[in-house]
Amino acid sequence: MKLNKEYWESRYQDQTTGWDLGEIATPIKEYIDQLDNKDIRILIPGAGNSYEAEYFFNNGFKNIYVIDIATTPLNNIKERIPKFPQSQLIAGNFFNLEMTFDLIIEQTFFCALDPDFRPTYAKKMNDLLKEKGKLVGLMFDAPLYTEHPPFGGTQDEYLNYFDPYFVINVMELATNSVSSRLGRELFINLSKKK
Repeated sequence: MKLNKEYWESRYQDQTTGWDLGEIATPIKEYIDQLDNKDIRILIPGAGNSYEAEYFFNNGFKNIYVIDIATTPLNNIKERIPKFPQSQLIAGNFFNLEMTFDLIIEQTFFCALDPDFRPTYAKKMNDLLKEKGKLVGLMFDAPLYTEHPPFGGTQDEYLNYFDPYFVINVMELATNSVSSRLGRELFINLSKKK
């Protein structure tokens, strides 16, 4: 299976997007609600329809960048948030991105990647973060699928990828997940190592 632009475009065009909650995930919303500095530079990779970007934007954060390999979800964001800066909606491959950020939000991107890319993902996240930058979000803590996304995994597996690059502030079962994901999501808060 080629998890390329055409694959993801077809998923959005066919509306076979079971991962899409239609709203921001509660653990991420609650994390955003406690952020004071609205000037931080934020990335949401593999963002899809990115209700996270919408929530940030509607709450006064303006330095939010969204990247997705598929253009359909980026167009959906433009329709929902007409004032969202076009230059901050990036159609492209996350692994080719050359910018830096204070905060990166993980929401169903990691589980959409071929598992062979997981070590590369962890290194790239580290490269994209400024000093003291954070990677925060949700990851599945369940086996899920092996032939197609979403690809599952375990906390122990994830620690192997992230330990070389990050201080693990939090990696624990989320207690406030939506009911369909309750008991199957880890909330992560990782800080870039010096």
